[in-house]
Amino acid sequence: MQFELLVLVAGAAVVAGLARRLNMSEPLVLVVAGIGAGLIPGVPDYELEPEVVLYFVLPPLLFAAAWQSSVINFRQNIRPIGLLSVGLVLFTTFAVGLAVHAVLPQLPLAAAFALGAIVSPPDAVAATAVGRSVGLPRRLVTILAGESLVNDATALTALRVAVGAAVAGGFSIWTGIAEFLVAAVGGVVVGLVIAVLVEVALQHLHDPVLENSLVLLLPFVAFAAAEQLGIDGYHGSGVLAVVTAGLYLGHRSPRRQTAATRLQGTEVWRVIEFLLESVVFALIGLQLPTVLRELPNGSLDAIAVAAVVALVVTIGARFVWMYPATYLPRKIPSVGARDPSPPWTYPTVLAWAGMRGVVSLAAAFGLPENFPQKNVVLFLTFVVVVGTLLIQGLTLPTLIRRLGVTGSEQQQDLIREAGAQHAAANAALARLDAELADDGSVPEDVVSRLREKAEIRQLGAWERLGGRGSADGSAIEPPTISFRRLRRSMIEAEREVFIDLRDRGQIDDEVLMRVQRELDLEESILMRE
Repeated sequence: MQFELLVLVAGAAVVAGLARRLNMSEPLVLVVAGIGAGLIPGVPDYELEPEVVLYFVLPPLLFAAAWQSSVINFRQNIRPIGLLSVGLVLFTTFAVGLAVHAVLPQLPLAAAFALGAIVSPPDAVAATAVGRSVGLPRRLVTILAGESLVNDATALTALRVAVGAAVAGGFSIWTGIAEFLVAAVGGVVVGLVIAVLVEVALQHLHDPVLENSLVLLLPFVAFAAAEQLGIDGYHGSGVLAVVTAGLYLGHRSPRRQTAATRLQGTEVWRVIEFLLESVVFALIGLQLPTVLRELPNGSLDAIAVAAVVALVVTIGARFVWMYPATYLPRKIPSVGARDPSPPWTYPTVLAWAGMRGVVSLAAAFGLPENFPQKNVVLFLTFVVVVGTLLIQGLTLPTLIRRLGVTGSEQQQDLIREAGAQHAAANAALARLDAELADDGSVPEDVVSRLREKAEIRQLGAWERLGGRGSADGSAIEPPTISFRRLRRSMIEAEREVFIDLRDRGQIDDEVLMRVQRELDLEESILMRE
């Protein structure tokens, strides 16, 4: 099994890398590749382990997304995020449950509601990746990302209530409300407490390896602690605990982290995200043989109809909810004055960006064995997940382009960056003058180089705002771009010399590694995304 796991990770990474090189959507390519691989005779079955996904895959992905999210933007968009991550999830749960029960009466209503809860939370990894690649307005990306951070908590809590009703045969609305409140409040409190404790510990470590190791463990600890702690059988939400911890520490990290910790941590988390997301989407496609094998004999026509209904209602419920949720709150004068109504194309894109992901499949696989019609629910979930990923995922870029929903943040960011760089350079020069006043023994050439460096950073952002043009109309490369390009070429020449000297035995490997680190750090400064 260890070899099969290595093959899965390596294969998913190769497919994702090819998709990235070809400028294609990695999640969609991985799902299709997984389906194709699962149909090849001799390929081993990769069954999705719910505990592995919920306790070891979901926490780091949520934590990384929360860390990179803007607390300020999240707070500014709390209304649409809340309406989607709570209201839409519950609306979808009931809509899908009622529709599927109507066409498949042998599926109990409580089990149908469990199906609705399972397929209700979209996975925004694919949607946000597509949105950023085609220039979706930042606010829409923020709403999609914020929705995906919270909606899993709502869906999993609703699923617990529905599973309890389906297995035990009873349901209390007050029990459901109490469980939701304990999950929400408990998850936030646990995540905040753990984040504060970790921040205190980080202030005393002063070692990039130890700091990043502690941060790497945090999402697993926060998720497990929230899920284990509870009151009268009610448990906190591990999802909200991880998200809260990620938002808190991510917002405070610019002041707390050192440059070495930040550089090391950024690259470590990029690798983790790439590998986990690649494996997750490949696993979705690889579940096809298992799902088909578990499908019960008989009533296949009715199950097929129910699958189509579940897919259509899942997609349609998002549209039914999106437009009123977008425009009705703005009928309140105070809300409308502060946040004017967007064009109809914005909610349309948000409505179509509702692809489901691995959390839905993990929740379906994790249903108890005595759950009624478990295999049918698993098949319907698979159809909804794969259907939304392929149908909506493949057409979302075209829809965004056709509707012209693109943002103008890039130019605005450059203007604001230029102003910030100007202010920062002035502060740097003022600090330099203060240091020189205290220490007048600094050589003049060192002072000149420091002033030149500050001026280059000050002018660089302004140069990127608009290129200069030559007499024939062709663009002229800005000086700072020329400097970075030529300096990187020079660094590469230096690196080749050191490697050649190492190969000839004239310098030791320790010397090479020390010098190469210096060159790598300088090159990383010159690199631009």
